[in-house]
Amino acid sequence: MFTGIVEAIGRVVDWRQGHLAVQHEEVARELAIGGSVAVNGVCLTVVEVEGGTFFADVVPETRVRTNLGQLRPGDAVNLERPLTLGRGLDGHLVQGHVDGTARVAEVRDVELGRELSFSLDRDLAPYVAEKGSITLDGVSLTVSGLDDGAGTFSVALIPHTIANTIAGLYVPSTLVNVEVDVVARYVARLVHRAGAS
Repeated sequence: MFTGIVEAIGRVVDWRQGHLAVQHEEVARELAIGGSVAVNGVCLTVVEVEGGTFFADVVPETRVRTNLGQLRPGDAVNLERPLTLGRGLDGHLVQGHVDGTARVAEVRDVELGRELSFSLDRDLAPYVAEKGSITLDGVSLTVSGLDDGAGTFSVALIPHTIANTIAGLYVPSTLVNVEVDVVARYVARLVHRAGAS
């Protein structure tokens, strides 16, 4: 379980045959073999730690369903260690189970940050609500706008998010990982079951 509050930006140092290596001294030092880490919002299992680099295996299913399959050495990635009882619950509850991907449709600089619009997969649309929570590449954000007709949703980024996550690198067509709010998913399931009774 995670919060969507990115702790650091790591760098991909190797990516071959499903074996992903990410460098970040502080994060790697805190990880344990068999433990979890979120890389661009994807919960991965740490299989090795070597100095300031950690390694995780990424199965073909994950490479296809997320943006991890597009990573190359040198690419920046968002990192978050799992939630512990000693840490406050900022952000929102994030599982690290990516539901799909979306592409950046538009980037607009505004007075205090940046506004971004994203394409919205029809299958995910029922779980996205204006002022609701959404996780993009592991970042907990609030949906600031929703256009069902155009098939898009929008978020607003503050300067801190732009400077401390890979969201500052987004340009039109950037592919991002999407995890919808877990509460919305369970509510939709309950409503569906009640309607089927």
